Amino acid sequence: MIEVRKSASRGHAQHGWLDSWHSFSFADYYDPARMGYGALRVINEDRVAPGTGFPTHGHQDMEIVTWMLSGALQHKDSLGSGGIIRPGEVQRMSAGTGIRHSEFNASAQDEAHFLQIWLLPQEKSLPPGYEQKRIAAEEMQGCFRVIASPDGRDGSVIIHQDAAIYAARLGSGETADLALIPERRAWLQVARGAVELKGYPLRQGDAALLQHETQVQIRALESAEVLLFDLA
Repeated sequence: MIEVRKSASRGHAQHGWLDSWHSFSFADYYDPARMGYGALRVINEDRVAPGTGFPTHGHQDMEIVTWMLSGALQHKDSLGSGGIIRPGEVQRMSAGTGIRHSEFNASAQDEAHFLQIWLLPQEKSLPPGYEQKRIAAEEMQGCFRVIASPDGRDGSVIIHQDAAIYAARLGSGETADLALIPERRAWLQVARGAVELKGYPLRQGDAALLQHETQVQIRALESAEVLLFDLA
């Protein structure tokens, strides 16, 4: 079973310095029918203006994954972790018992565009932690490459949940596929470009919910980048 959710159906917040689209209920956007999907609680597509960002604030008991699409984001947190996240890099922050952090656009000229993802952890009160890794572009080209997983396989960042996140980049006409376990569920998010999934055209910001499916196979209608979430 496949259900398509179009980009325009997401919640939207425009704060001047921040343009944010919410796949699930978040902040002032509330829809009781969209509180999450399995352990997946947040997918925010954020665009942060040059020289601005999120001042220091706290989180607890959440796995937070950031995937950069363009620009650069400067990270600092209460663990002493810090660095700049760029396209092709994945960041994972486990809030656990509590962590404080800030995220600012690292450029004074260019917008920062990224997806911020929250997943509920399997256990509460875990020790907070941080990881950042680069994924080689050729490893995502024309295939689904795991970027986050419970066991850190293939160099992915570790998330404390029975879930995996895959990234794929495709040129126009290129295809990618991944086997699914029918008893699990999946969420396909188009980060940019356009793809076709079993006859459904999906454009930037669109999503597809998959249940009882044995495979996801997409074909790029134009150059595209997608994320796939494999969820219990």
